[in-house]
Amino acid sequence: MENTENKGILYVVGTPIGNLSDLSPRAAQTLEEVDFIAAEDTRVTVKLLNHLGIKKPMISYFEHNKQQRGELICQRILKGESCAVVTDAGMPCISDPGEELVRQCAELGIPTRVVPGPSAVISALCVSGLSTGRFTFEGFLSVNKKSRKEHLEALQTERRTMIFYEAPHKLPNTLRDLYSAFGERKLTIVREITKLHEEVIRTNTREAAEVYADGSLKGEMVLILEGGSLECKQEFTLSEAVEMARKMIEDGAKPTQAAKDAALATGLKKNDIYRELI
Repeated sequence: MENTENKGILYVVGTPIGNLSDLSPRAAQTLEEVDFIAAEDTRVTVKLLNHLGIKKPMISYFEHNKQQRGELICQRILKGESCAVVTDAGMPCISDPGEELVRQCAELGIPTRVVPGPSAVISALCVSGLSTGRFTFEGFLSVNKKSRKEHLEALQTERRTMIFYEAPHKLPNTLRDLYSAFGERKLTIVREITKLHEEVIRTNTREAAEVYADGSLKGEMVLILEGGSLECKQEFTLSEAVEMARKMIEDGAKPTQAAKDAALATGLKKNDIYRELI
């Protein structure tokens, strides 16, 4: 790859999720040859560059400065410089502000090339044991209760395998919400992909809400949830729905809201559940 061929191009470069050995030779060569690197966190990227023995100018590019920095990066590329955009781990642009930079480049007619690398989404799906034929990536669930609820409600008829990202401190609420929204379905929790403590937990939403919602699981998580189908549809008894509502109340929900959410998850009538609750 001659240096003259790199001019005026944005390279989207995948970097290791955890194991530095996963960096491809082409990715290393690209990082060596571009004029500068747009990095989510320069402190993280410099460790990778030091590992490779590369010294390269960097510019920080993250969620809260992406508009202004994106314009600056595009102007530099239009003047003939080449840039590699990287995230802290994995493929840029997937639940990542790099998506905005690629869009800006597309609008300006700047050529964009991809240098594939590790992806937590695909890696977790591959070891999940669930269907890989059709899937949907849902990213991070919102911390806003209303937005979160609307997101999950919109997925209740989804038949494809669903993939979510989640941070460890948010995992307990997410596991309870998945059980509340979908009832009992197969669920695989993959944590610390390619790192020393990598773990694949094949469970279900009910068990996960009972066993793993205590905050004991650490590290970055990918959740893979079984899609809906006639085969996996569960018939709930009224007592099971009431018990589900009681757990929601223990987590701070009001009885009326708990009855409504349990009714949504089980298909039973809200009034019947509420009557048993009180």
